[in-house]
Amino acid sequence: MRHRKYALLFITLAAAPALAQPAPTPALPKFPTPPPAVTTENSIIGPSYADAPEATANPAVPQGEVREFILYSEDSKIYPGIVRVLDMQRDARGNYVVPPGKSLSMPGRYERHVWVYIPRQVKAGTPFMVVQDGHSYVKRMANILDNMIAAKRLPPMVVIMPDSGGSDAQGSERGLEYDTLSDRYSNWVEQELLPAVSKNYGVTFTSDPEGRATMGGSSGAAAAFTMAWYHPERYHKVLSYSGTFVNQAWPPDPATPRGGWEYHATLIPKTAKKPIRVWMEVGEKDNRFDVPEETWHNWPLANNRMADVFKKKGYDYRYVFALGAGHVDGRVVMQTLPAALEWLWRDYPR
Repeated sequence: MRHRKYALLFITLAAAPALAQPAPTPALPKFPTPPPAVTTENSIIGPSYADAPEATANPAVPQGEVREFILYSEDSKIYPGIVRVLDMQRDARGNYVVPPGKSLSMPGRYERHVWVYIPRQVKAGTPFMVVQDGHSYVKRMANILDNMIAAKRLPPMVVIMPDSGGSDAQGSERGLEYDTLSDRYSNWVEQELLPAVSKNYGVTFTSDPEGRATMGGSSGAAAAFTMAWYHPERYHKVLSYSGTFVNQAWPPDPATPRGGWEYHATLIPKTAKKPIRVWMEVGEKDNRFDVPEETWHNWPLANNRMADVFKKKGYDYRYVFALGAGHVDGRVVMQTLPAALEWLWRDYPR
């Protein structure tokens, strides 16, 4: 038996002579951020949503097991732990401001829960997926995986769902792990997380990047893409909900001064195409959907830009714009996740 733990702003103007207004410039973004053009790769869904049928438990199919264990900060060489020490104010761009002479964070311990889905059909050298913010996806994913693996719509795969080290955004352990543009988090997965799963449950993982996927929502989605971007020899598949491809990294890095915004502004456009397949989504009412570009903090605009640059560079991608949806909207996740997984793994042996 499976174990689970689971304003409208009205402005009245006084009568005045009409002034000639410049013609709108189509190239400039309009706010709130409009949907992308519908193409082979881009689609618009909603605003009504319903759970996919694959999310319903089916006792007639083999039931995978969900196990749980804890990783402690004092045992990590890569992430020994930090905590944010100040209640920060935000600047006009939506980023935390560090007062002069103050520190944003200090050393601090954490306990990281990790959930692992292991299908009954698991074999040695199994394909796998790493899903950030694991607590958000344990209940959502288990039935879907059971049903789709049994129907041979997905390969039998282990799904590893670690939580972050805690809190959020600049100065937090989660922000350090997920929003940093480097290979540090990918190295932690490779050197600490996967060995712990193998040790605890006796599973072994494929080294083929075609059999390795990574997924997340918000900053967890940014982390998923970062894992593949900095180590495409490890991961070829990324699944992103409301990806934080905005300016949220801390501490600032001169090489990527706008954090995740640099992916679509500079890094992807200026780098040779990498062998990464991406399925991504954003909500029409996602975080800061109506703020201007110069904030570098508009989620729908950032994800539109990611889709644009993927198209220009010839990436294998799909982009879903969800009408009426918010940030990592659970209604959208439960409707789209089965199809997203199937598209991502469509050519992997069953």
